[in-house]
Amino acid sequence: MDLSRRHVLGGAAALATAPMISTTAAEAAAPPAGKQVASFYRYKIGDIEVTAIADGTNTFNLPDTFVANKTKAEVNAALEKAFLPADKFSVPFAPVVINSGGKLIAIDTGNGPAAFASSKGNVGQYQTNLAAAGIDPKNIDIVLISHFHGDHVNGLLDAEGKQLFPNAQVMASSTEWKYWMDDGEMSRAPAGRMADLFKNNRRIFETGLQKKVTPFEWGKEVAPGVTAIAAPGHTPGHSAFVIASGSDKIFVQSDTTNHPAVFVANPGFHLMFDQDAKMAEETRRKIYDMLVAEKMRVQGYHFPFPAQGNVTKDGDGYRYFPVQWSTAL
Repeated sequence: MDLSRRHVLGGAAALATAPMISTTAAEAAAPPAGKQVASFYRYKIGDIEVTAIADGTNTFNLPDTFVANKTKAEVNAALEKAFLPADKFSVPFAPVVINSGGKLIAIDTGNGPAAFASSKGNVGQYQTNLAAAGIDPKNIDIVLISHFHGDHVNGLLDAEGKQLFPNAQVMASSTEWKYWMDDGEMSRAPAGRMADLFKNNRRIFETGLQKKVTPFEWGKEVAPGVTAIAAPGHTPGHSAFVIASGSDKIFVQSDTTNHPAVFVANPGFHLMFDQDAKMAEETRRKIYDMLVAEKMRVQGYHFPFPAQGNVTKDGDGYRYFPVQWSTAL
């Protein structure tokens, strides 16, 4: 077809002189839905079925110190490059559930039902979307916790403090468990966010779970087809995971980076929530160099849904290529 400028302009002129068509018959018969559909996404790793579950998105005004070693202007420049609005930041949340054929395994649990109420549904959608995906939390055999931040552990309990995965074995790295359960570390925690994290973790793991947590070691298979990977820096015992079956595998990175538009593209950016920023950057670069070398897919907890793709090297940083949504497993 020859779409010349003359054809385009001629078509526009014809439209301009055409009589207006009545839209009365096309008026909507029902009000707009006003909300999104339930969000989950399934894919296969060999014989293992993985379901990414959306827990929602938290959008907030960009703090001046959100990236500790960069100015707000530099962060805004990264956002602009990714066609995202300045002075605001949106963090998605995407836990996964793994069906190994013999075990049903959850990795992290989202912000929790209490956050659903306080955020007016923006986050804490995990249980709703879990149900929409046909997964009963009572059937979860193992819950793997990557680290003890609220957006990963609060979903272990309901709004009344009762266990949401009553039949599951809850597991976390021995390093993470030891740090947050250490009374000396808690006594030295500065007032504010860190003190609040200790308090919240004691509420969940001491009061809610009665310390029924099984520590695991890095480099070991912690569930069928799932190996725990050392990824410290974000927290002392922060863990990532590799899901593998046959010749296929995917890297579940937890919080190795935050949103890819800023922190995959700029691995030297130090997120304000990284407890040891220097170590977190070293971990990030080591892991991403491995992902590039092995051409391994990555599942990102804070990536836009369905939160998985591939990365390549791009200058001093990396470039993220999201997967194409597939209607078939």
